[in-house]
Amino acid sequence: MTDHPLLDAESVARLVQANHILFAQGVVDGLGHVSVRHPSRPERFLLSCNRAPAMVRPEDIVCYDFDGNAVTPDAPRPYLERFIHAEIFRARPDVMSVVHSHSPNVIPFGATRQRLRPIFHMAGFLGEGTAHYDMRDAAGDTDLLVRNPELGRSLAEALGGCTCVLMRGHGSTTVGTSVEQAVYRAIYAEVNARLQSQAMGMGEVTYLTPREAQLAAEANDSQIQRSWDLWCRSVQKA
Repeated sequence: MTDHPLLDAESVARLVQANHILFAQGVVDGLGHVSVRHPSRPERFLLSCNRAPAMVRPEDIVCYDFDGNAVTPDAPRPYLERFIHAEIFRARPDVMSVVHSHSPNVIPFGATRQRLRPIFHMAGFLGEGTAHYDMRDAAGDTDLLVRNPELGRSLAEALGGCTCVLMRGHGSTTVGTSVEQAVYRAIYAEVNARLQSQAMGMGEVTYLTPREAQLAAEANDSQIQRSWDLWCRSVQKA
C-alpha cells in the first residue's frame, strides 16, 4: 500500500516510528493511535489501520479525508476513533500531528478536572494548563469513544488552541506542529502528570510561570530531534 501516490514514504516511515516509540515509552499499549497530516495534501491525513501501535507496519498506513473516509484503495478496517484526528485537523490548520492515548497518570486529571500544569521545564508546552472534555456535555451517556464526526467536532472545540485536552473517563489527546513534537508532548504530558501528582501530595506546588513555560517550550522544541533519534534507536534495538 505504501507505493500509492497518496502515501508519502517519508511520512509513513516517521508515523510507523511514532507508533513504536509511543508504545516503548508507555504512552500507548494495545490501544491508542497517532496521525500526521499529509505533507502536500493538507485536507488529508495518514493513520494506521486498526492495529496495536507496537505492531504497525508501513503497509498498515492509510490516507483518510476529514470525514474519516479512507481514500487509499482496499483499506483495512479503520480505527473507530479516527474522527478525533479528522476533526482536529479540520479545526486546527496549525496542527500537523495528533496523538490519542490512555496514558495512566494523565487519566486522574481528566476525572477530577484538575489542570495539568507544567511542573518542570520539559513540559513547558503545557503553558497555563490543559483543556477538558466531558462527552456527557455533548451526547449524554455513551461508551466514551469518539466514534463519529459530531463527537470529533465537540472534542476539537474543547481542545481550542491548547496543546492537550484531557478526556474525562477516557484519556487524552495531544497535538503538535510535527509528528516528532506531538510524540514528545504526549510522552512528557504523561511524565508531568506523574510528577505533578507526586508534588500535589507533598504540599503546595510552584508551577512554571507562563513566561517560563513559553521560554522552556521554545528551548525544548529546538532539541526534540535529539530525543527523537534516541527513541528511534531504542525501538530499533528492541
